[in-house]
Amino acid sequence: MSKKTKIIITDLILLALVVFADQYSKYLAVINLKGKPSYVIIEGVFELKYLENIGAAFGLLPNQKIFFVFIAIVFIAVIGFVLLKTPAEKKYNSIHYLLTLIAGGAIGNMIDRLRLDYVVDFIFVPIVRLFGQPFPVFNVADMFITVPSLILVIMISFVYKDKDFEFLSFKQRRYRELK
Repeated sequence: MSKKTKIIITDLILLALVVFADQYSKYLAVINLKGKPSYVIIEGVFELKYLENIGAAFGLLPNQKIFFVFIAIVFIAVIGFVLLKTPAEKKYNSIHYLLTLIAGGAIGNMIDRLRLDYVVDFIFVPIVRLFGQPFPVFNVADMFITVPSLILVIMISFVYKDKDFEFLSFKQRRYRELK
């Protein structure tokens, strides 16, 4: 089995684990939190609070299911393309992991949209404020999208160089470089 094949299999296993973790946590949220008051873990800091989100992040663009599913499919396809094109070198392992986590989160939320017409959110951290308001309720998939995306932006900005992404170029080489 080639190194590239092993990496792709690892990506698929990680993807399945992320989707499972997201869907299982949402299943537990529905069973234990739906129709009940918030479950306060640390007063003013951390709560479990059931919410059905019909919009995007922070409830933006409500009732746009087809748009969100389309965007998720395009996003997942682009990630899949990049993962397949990424060289099987150790320096790209973190890119594989980060993109796979992001794709898994996108798939988890897309499953909710397709199955339920909304996304189950249940994690609430009232101590975190955004423009003076408590940070919105979110879920495990949102964490798998947001945190790896931030890390990826930092890595692309400060760790990798432009030449590290030449494998994504659509330019045709007209000659073979001599080394």
